[in-house]
Amino acid sequence: MKHLFKLRWALLFVLIFSYSCSKDDDATDGGGGEEITLESDVNDFVWKSMNSWYLWQSEVGNLADSKDDNTNSYYEFLNGYDTPEGLFSNVLSSKDRFSYIESDYNNLFNSFSGVAKTNGVQFVVTRPPEGGTKVIGVVRYVVNGSDADVKGIKRGDIFYAIDGTELYAVTDSQGRITESNFSLFDSDSYTMNFANIENNQVVANNVNVELNKSELTENPIHIHKTLDVNGTKIGYLMYNQFVADFDEQLNDAFSQFKSSGATELVIDLRYNPGGSVTSSTRLASLITGQFTGSLFSKATWNSKWSDFDENNNFVDNIDGTALNSLNLSKVYIIATDDSASASELLINGLDPWIQVIHIGDTTVGKNEFSITLIDNPSGATPYAYTGENSLANANPNHKYALQPLVGTNENADGFSDFTTGLIPDIEKFEVLGDLGTLGDINEPLLATAIEQITGVSAKSLKRKFSDDLNIKTLKSSNDFLPYRKISNYDLYRLK
Repeated sequence: MKHLFKLRWALLFVLIFSYSCSKDDDATDGGGGEEITLESDVNDFVWKSMNSWYLWQSEVGNLADSKDDNTNSYYEFLNGYDTPEGLFSNVLSSKDRFSYIESDYNNLFNSFSGVAKTNGVQFVVTRPPEGGTKVIGVVRYVVNGSDADVKGIKRGDIFYAIDGTELYAVTDSQGRITESNFSLFDSDSYTMNFANIENNQVVANNVNVELNKSELTENPIHIHKTLDVNGTKIGYLMYNQFVADFDEQLNDAFSQFKSSGATELVIDLRYNPGGSVTSSTRLASLITGQFTGSLFSKATWNSKWSDFDENNNFVDNIDGTALNSLNLSKVYIIATDDSASASELLINGLDPWIQVIHIGDTTVGKNEFSITLIDNPSGATPYAYTGENSLANANPNHKYALQPLVGTNENADGFSDFTTGLIPDIEKFEVLGDLGTLGDINEPLLATAIEQITGVSAKSLKRKFSDDLNIKTLKSSNDFLPYRKISNYDLYRLK
């Protein structure tokens, strides 16, 4: 009996040991006994960096912290995606409209510096007066020195086709594009086919212009001048992207406003898709000046990086150079349905402190900010790009980068809930056939601001147009450089 008892215990020990070993094996090889090899370093980078930084990480099942507990299962999951783009798309929240993946991080860095490959036509795609699925493009402005500039393309020109193919877009009940041929804009060289609006119909005019893209640096300070309207000095700034590299020039523009005696200010952000959070804070400080050190916006990160939660306060200098602040208590801001991100941050951040008169249309509705992630898992902020030194230890086998949403911005009142956009105080649309000249006192949106300031109404405001001629943005040239429509948090400033 003693021998039988000992045998039973021995068998029990073997069973327990065997089960324990099988559990240990599961942790590495999925229980199959064969190790799975990771096929793509990029996919590993995409998952791990998004698991660490993504704003909605805790809500996305495929980004769960336990996903990589079992190495074989984790590699099997990653190997199931033929491209990093496919994996990235699969780990995005349904709430996310703005995060992007880029195969060459130099494209991101160039964009944040105002550099882009473009033919110079800045345009909006909208419905023609007759409606339907057809769309037309309207030239908003032309970048100086571009191919379009050389070839005489100008604001207000209308095109209906590319390379002879008429443009179209199908939208759902929410206005989202489900089908289009906008890939025609992707080519480095194409011909724009132009048209006129006659009796509320699009009519081809036999003007066809071949345009070629090249790499250009666009100064985001498109126009700055002081207008004198019946003795009232009004500073006017048309600012088309928040680019930190041009912040000193922005300060110079305000110096000119001050020296010319401007007592009123119009900031035109109608085509501004966003950019640097730092630049938005500095512009707010240039408009004001009396709130240095007070809260402009508060950045809230995901729970893994809550130590980064930070107050972005009004400032009085740019790297030691004093700001030429105007100390205003009221500002007029032109913003439309193509104004996003850092543009909305400026409006929302100023609102608790001074009177902000928003003229135009409801904005895009983006209260989140992003950072750039590269394949460098070392350091105190793994994968986060914090400056040129971040590239030194990056994976040399690829240049993929991510630009995911990682946090939200709220103003000093704690308000950040504007995902449906900021509603204008005075609604005013751009109109087909009546765009006017940017910076001219008779241009309809600027004229509306001037009327609010002086009580003087321009003749352009008395013209009446059918609502069918209102320009509503389906897409714009900003959308074909998608990483522009994001607030880029300058993470290197937190180091």
